[in-house]
Amino acid sequence: MNDDAFLPMPQRVIVAGASGTIGRAVVQELGARGVVVTALMRPGKARPAPLAELAAARPVMVNLGDARGLAAVFAEAQPQAVISCIASRSGAPKDADLVDRQHNLVLLAAAKQAGVQHFVLLSAICVQKPLLAFQHAKLAFEAELRGSGMDYTIVRPTAFFKSLSGQVKRVKAGKPFLIFGNGELTRCKPISDADLARFIADCLVDPARRNAILPIGGPGPAISLREQGELICELAGQPPRFRSVSPKLFTRAERLLALGEKWSDWFAEKAEYARIAHYYATESMLVLDPISGEYRADLTPEYGSETLRDHYRRLLEQG
Repeated sequence: MNDDAFLPMPQRVIVAGASGTIGRAVVQELGARGVVVTALMRPGKARPAPLAELAAARPVMVNLGDARGLAAVFAEAQPQAVISCIASRSGAPKDADLVDRQHNLVLLAAAKQAGVQHFVLLSAICVQKPLLAFQHAKLAFEAELRGSGMDYTIVRPTAFFKSLSGQVKRVKAGKPFLIFGNGELTRCKPISDADLARFIADCLVDPARRNAILPIGGPGPAISLREQGELICELAGQPPRFRSVSPKLFTRAERLLALGEKWSDWFAEKAEYARIAHYYATESMLVLDPISGEYRADLTPEYGSETLRDHYRRLLEQG
């Protein structure tokens, strides 16, 4: 696209969820573009040190459920756009509804009151097939945002590099890589934090991304769990070794825990964790073809340049 077709970059932007992995990357990207960023972080959950190093960022501790507190922040910051990177950290039903729906609703209300022109939401590609509490919470807010009358952009990324890195140390230590079934049940096009941050920042200036829902992945091809394990083994100089876990274990655990979820939040949370584990063990993070009902790598857009191989190599080099 010709540069003349782009909109001017907003001078002032609020980023909610700035203490999270993607939030920090977005703040850094905006700062590099000369944007004055107000970085919202949960009280007691913030990591201000890395954010303080960003010259354009002003870290603010605020409870996103505090409408008055948020209104004061917006009045001082006078943002032209808001980017919400907030997400439930557990996925438990009550927390998911609180964070993914309610807190985003309060943030949206504050943005509307302050006359904000554009709201960018970091969602997730898995809401295409909603079987979990956090997916329903995200979809509920997406619907509110689309009907708000404000310009919006909903970004639905595939897997993050961080979520595919949990077994690097395990493989480096010579232990087998854990797979579900034969390791080919699911595929994804993971995207790096920096590439996703650039994509989100570009949403602020690209009119084609206004009032749109945008699935996005990193450079292809789509990769299976077994292929992830083979890649780590290769880079770690280890022979490929695998140990298979049946997704049915999660189903059995969920059925057992579900017996007590009506009477206990503990059981409800643990039952949901089992559902989440089964979902990610069996569902691909790719665009779901509404006609065939199948996940399609060719329909999943790609963006950026950093590959999962680059990420794994860097992790192994850093120890």
